[in-house]
Amino acid sequence: MIPTRPLGRTGLQLSVIGFGAFKIGRNQGIKYPRGYELPDESSVERLLNALLDAGITYIDTAPAYGLSEERIGRAIGRRRREFVLSTKVGETFLDGRSIYDFSRQAVQASVHRSLKRLKTDILDIVFIHSNGDDLAILRQTDVVPTLLGLRDRGDVRAVGLSGKTVEGARDALQWADALMVEYHLNDRSHEEVIEEAARQGVGVVVKKGLASGHLSPDAAIPFVLGNPFVSSLVIGGLNIQHMRANLQLASCANRLAG
Repeated sequence: MIPTRPLGRTGLQLSVIGFGAFKIGRNQGIKYPRGYELPDESSVERLLNALLDAGITYIDTAPAYGLSEERIGRAIGRRRREFVLSTKVGETFLDGRSIYDFSRQAVQASVHRSLKRLKTDILDIVFIHSNGDDLAILRQTDVVPTLLGLRDRGDVRAVGLSGKTVEGARDALQWADALMVEYHLNDRSHEEVIEEAARQGVGVVVKKGLASGHLSPDAAIPFVLGNPFVSSLVIGGLNIQHMRANLQLASCANRLAG
């Protein structure tokens, strides 16, 4: 059985490896070392079902990931009770470029679109998709109170920040249920705030733990999951064999951290 860890005080349990669903929906404006073709619908359906069957029960997506949300809804919407789902607000990707809007109207519309695309009546986690100007987004826009309102209304179970700065992550601890941060062997800048989040009951999901494909999984996965305050490491990919190998590494790392 694939190990899980609690996401802070949310009551959610995440598989220690989560699936980052960027590559099933978008191949423009990428930061990976090599380009790739988008998989067709049948390939996406096989991949997502195989991931669930393998024990990866946490899936992360975003409106900015192109076709990702609607493909997840079509492929595994019927299995919705089997996985924890996170998406984001604030960024969309149109005509080859990112557009950011953190207004109340845009955030509400984004959540409602995501609910429809993902074929679900509730989103487990919604992160703010920061453009890097974390503090300005958190303090000068309506995004935080809007997300808290959506959580109170029952559209969302947990809310948080997918940011880019330590200052933003620390500021978000005042209201967030979870943080998504970059953390890997070449960037340990968030290490202290990860521990601080744990003390406050705020869950931590790690993104880019393999430095967007620049680090070997053999070293990167044990490092990230060796930190007991990390709830899950999100990894993207289109190869189920690679994901299964990642799960093996994660299971070993989890035993050592436990």
